[in-house]
Amino acid sequence: MAPRVFLITGTSTGFGAELVKVVVDNGDYVVATARKSSSLSFPGTNDTNSLLVDLDVTDTSSINKAFEAALKKFKKVDVVVNNAGYGLSGEFESLSEKQIRTQMEVNFFGLINVTRRALEVMREQKTGGRIQQVTSVGGQIGFPTYSIYCASKWAVEGFSEAVQKEQKPEWNIQLTCIEPGGFRTDWAGRSMQFGENKHPAYDHIDAKANAKKRNGTQAGDPVKAAKVFYELAVMKDPPMRCAVGTDAYAAITNKLKEYGESLKRFEKQTNSTDVDGYKAPS
Repeated sequence: MAPRVFLITGTSTGFGAELVKVVVDNGDYVVATARKSSSLSFPGTNDTNSLLVDLDVTDTSSINKAFEAALKKFKKVDVVVNNAGYGLSGEFESLSEKQIRTQMEVNFFGLINVTRRALEVMREQKTGGRIQQVTSVGGQIGFPTYSIYCASKWAVEGFSEAVQKEQKPEWNIQLTCIEPGGFRTDWAGRSMQFGENKHPAYDHIDAKANAKKRNGTQAGDPVKAAKVFYELAVMKDPPMRCAVGTDAYAAITNKLKEYGESLKRFEKQTNSTDVDGYKAPS
């Protein structure tokens, strides 16, 4: 079997950097991208199995150039991993409008532009492919001080599920939302941004102190996570969603239980609004 070609965004640190290593170790090829790819370096890579490319997900021309470079070198792209993104922490009223819009621009709009190009390439090459959206447990559950980060990830989840349902089966294009819990990456450390305008009403919350306390104590090992990402990418029938991490599994399991109970509790109100005599289509 010919080596698969992975194009991964955000490979300077964390999940992206670890996934590059796993891809190469498994004999596949990788297009590793970052805003400044000149800073990238990975063990086991060479001119045959890798390509380092600049990619800014907020710049459509940069996205197009990265895909062009990948196709020029490897003639195809089998797996696209939308990993680029960052965390924004702070009470909603402590975040500036610029911070809010930039978070959505990178985590959501950047991702959908990469996805748009990935779909075009995979459909045109007639061999299909896999698109992995690295969302978060915060794409299923809202966490305090991460309102806009969670909003960006919920947006990715809904977008991806709808897009998957638009694909023809014969295109063989499958999207997977990967939902990590807490991992020992730079996400909660130097990569985290905080609210610019601390609102005095929220003197009971210290987002910076909470993030600092959590950083480096998370349950998750990013090396092991990267192996899961790879397994999902190469399996025959990948899922629409996969939680990654024991904390993510526990939190989503609890959320589903609470949601089911709430749905049942308010069943009367929910089912009381149909037009008289309406019958649902079979």
